Amino acid sequence: MIVTDQLPHRVHVTVYGEFTLADYREFEELVNPKVKFEGPVDLIFDLSQMADFTLDVAWEDIKFARAHSHDFNRIAVITDSQWVTWSAWISQMFVDADVEVFASQEEACVWLGE
Repeated sequence: MIVTDQLPHRVHVTVYGEFTLADYREFEELVNPKVKFEGPVDLIFDLSQMADFTLDVAWEDIKFARAHSHDFNRIAVITDSQWVTWSAWISQMFVDADVEVFASQEEACVWLGE
């Protein structure tokens, strides 16, 4: 399950439990029109409550990153999982955005300038 919040030039996504392809599609439906009308946005991806993700989510993330390589300014990933941290660094190869991993939402928000 995901919970999303939109701010001007920013999208905040929090994942709870298993991150499924349906959840990822919901994220895409939110982001696609936002970047179309606002241009590049910042993204907070809070994965600290994520229990697991399906393999099709990982594949969709790679495809999405390649298709939206210029649509993000900064991406803050919140997690304490080493595996998620590594996948965030790998995703950085496909986007022009600055990608940073944080242990807390507060740290991520400071980095994004809130």
